[in-house]
Amino acid sequence: VQLQASGGGLVQAGGSLRLSCTASKLPFSTYAVGWFRQAPGKEREFIAGISRSGNTGYADSVKGRFTISRDNAQRTAYLQMNSLRADDTAVYFCAAAFSFSDIRYYINPSQYSAWGQGTLVTVSS
Repeated sequence: VQLQASGGGLVQAGGSLRLSCTASKLPFSTYAVGWFRQAPGKEREFIAGISRSGNTGYADSVKGRFTISRDNAQRTAYLQMNSLRADDTAVYFCAAAFSFSDIRYYINPSQYSAWGQGTLVTVSS
């Protein structure tokens, strides 16, 4: 199982970025997907999750600004990030968890079996 995250970069506060997470060697449609981030000196935190059927959930810190989506035919999940702020600066990770449920996504990192390598997002103020 491999996940490849991409799309990070440097952006000014108020700007937007779209992260992608592409899966290989994985029956992608049977996995829930989550996005996490880790800022320097902080623990990895859940920010968004999407179930097999597209049910979504977000951390309060990104609700209304970030949107998670998936395209099973492309084996790819996305994280659209708008109205970025300096405190969004972090390494962003995608993760996948096999799920028997169509509606469940997961917020605990230990529930995920596959992780991407991380992509750095830097927001300048």
